[in-house]
Amino acid sequence: MASNNNGSANGGSEEFTFANGPGPVASSGRNGLPKIETHQKRHYGICHDDSSAPVKAQTIDELHSLQKKRSAPTTPIKDGAEPGTFATLTEEERHKLQLQSISASLASLTRETGPKLVKGDPAKKSDAPKVSHSHVVHHVPTISVSDSSLKFTHVLYNLSPAELYEQAIKYEKGSFITSTGALATLSGAKTGRSPRDKRVVKDETTGEELWWGKGSPNIEMDEHTFMVNRERAVDYLNSLDKVFVNDQFLNWDPEHRIKVRIVSARAYHSLFMHNMCIRPTPEELENFGTPDFTIYNAGQFPCNRYTHYMTSSTSIDLNLARREMIILGTQYAGEMKKGLFGVMHYLMPKRQILSLHSGCNMGKDGDVALFFGLSGTGKTTLSTDHNRLLIGDDEHCWSENGVSNIEGGCYAKCIDLSGEKEPDIFNAIKFGTVLENVVFEEHTREVDYTDKSVTENTRAAYPIEFIPNAKIPCVGPHPKNVILLACDAFGVLPPVSKLNLAQTMYHFISGYTALVAGTEEGVKEPRATFSACFGAAFIMLHPCKYAAMLAEKMLKHGATGWLVNTGWSGGSYGSGSRIKLQYTRKIIDAIHSGSLLNANYNKIDVFGLEIPTEVEGVPSEILDPKNAWSDKKAYQETLLKLAGLFKNNFEVFQNYKIGKDSKLTEEIVAAGPIF
Repeated sequence: MASNNNGSANGGSEEFTFANGPGPVASSGRNGLPKIETHQKRHYGICHDDSSAPVKAQTIDELHSLQKKRSAPTTPIKDGAEPGTFATLTEEERHKLQLQSISASLASLTRETGPKLVKGDPAKKSDAPKVSHSHVVHHVPTISVSDSSLKFTHVLYNLSPAELYEQAIKYEKGSFITSTGALATLSGAKTGRSPRDKRVVKDETTGEELWWGKGSPNIEMDEHTFMVNRERAVDYLNSLDKVFVNDQFLNWDPEHRIKVRIVSARAYHSLFMHNMCIRPTPEELENFGTPDFTIYNAGQFPCNRYTHYMTSSTSIDLNLARREMIILGTQYAGEMKKGLFGVMHYLMPKRQILSLHSGCNMGKDGDVALFFGLSGTGKTTLSTDHNRLLIGDDEHCWSENGVSNIEGGCYAKCIDLSGEKEPDIFNAIKFGTVLENVVFEEHTREVDYTDKSVTENTRAAYPIEFIPNAKIPCVGPHPKNVILLACDAFGVLPPVSKLNLAQTMYHFISGYTALVAGTEEGVKEPRATFSACFGAAFIMLHPCKYAAMLAEKMLKHGATGWLVNTGWSGGSYGSGSRIKLQYTRKIIDAIHSGSLLNANYNKIDVFGLEIPTEVEGVPSEILDPKNAWSDKKAYQETLLKLAGLFKNNFEVFQNYKIGKDSKLTEEIVAAGPIF
């Protein structure tokens, strides 16, 4: 006789016997085989598989729901916390408060109502909780009922990269998984920022505080126009079946971090910001509360060209008093990143914290270096050093606590990317990374980084921890060196110069590099480019205010300023040669080690820069640019030409008073070229 372990006494499985074994005699089955008989008949009379316990589901949908495990909240109750704090709420109560907060964010100010919200994908009805209107409505009046007020909007809240991949591939045309696992997507008609369509509300406060007028990136708009565009964006988002909501942080310094909420219509945008902002832990999300700043990204919907101040179908609007940003008419994700950077350029100086458009790394001994430079100067290449830890590649704060990265990710250019030239960036393009506007092979999905068919501004957005030597958390002590990079295609700036404080301020405000531009005849010549504070498009205050803060912090913490030319030597572009990267790296190494501080220096004419007589591993003949030119007359003419361009650019800044008098401004102007 064979039996299972439970026995019939448990009221479950029954014993059975073969006819030729012990027990009652049974009749023969087919072909003379004995029949299997149970000692008792089951009371429910159905066939049952005893090999495993039955699944705990009555429908296939219930079975699928068992496949996904929900994480239980684990936030401990802090010492001294009052009863009824967010951490002590049930999961249902927490969801209710989150939805109420999001509904309030999406409220129409005219109708004073927020949409009815439920969490989950509308395509997965089993995910949608059963909620009453009171869970999500933010004061619904009894008048002005509209179609949108009768529907539910599904909120996809802080989805994981895997969930966002599913949403993008299923619902957003042009989304594909590449051969390395990255998500390739398209940003639509706009493949770059639209600085002429970016506006800031000018009110009594911002009218006094912000930089307006010639040279300023701030284009004004009034409060009423902002509210018209806000209503348009909110109405569009509320009309959708689902919206993506990201609650995240800016600034790795916990003492000065900012809570941001991004409401968007595309999984691409949600994943992009998931990567670029600092990702909260589940515990931090439980107590997130009301955001400090909110972005409404309705980029698929245009602004109304008949609205005052509008010059196209695109408008990126910033209201610092309301702490809100509206995006209409562009799906380029970089608008969100740089919009928040502008916000930090306004909020941080109010706390006496300097916001910086720079790269930042740290040596093994804790020595921190800041790298400033415009496109093509080598900022990313030189700040990414395998012998040093990367704090960040683009946006930083310098506070009383030291330096901290503003972001949680990197936004790298991909054009002509290769594993040989940029191995860290190349290897970071894997699952979780967003690839913007790249071209790939149809069958293998291998990306061709040399292809510019969509745009030359192809990009990759990935979490900073994808870089092997990233320092997590992304904070460090006070900087020891401040390195200003310039790609001088005129070939008259020295490979390296040590700067005094006034010179550091002058060249920081100037933000110089030179681009190589093609003419109609095919002859190429250098073209000077100046961008205040090495990021004029993003600063909110007058450049001299940031420069004064930089000088103050450098003086207080003993940092040294350096001007490094990564461009041409021995002649301008076309006659001279590009300074070899290996020489520039030797110069940067000497700055990091401190050996360059102890070198002997000579001062050159016109710019008044101090240049070392020797740097280990760098040919001495190129350290003085005049010696590297065979045609001394051409050198002098080119030097004076560039000096004139510097003076013309600085005219817009020289009348600005820093402090009570013009003394500091006069010192800065005097630190420029003299001829």
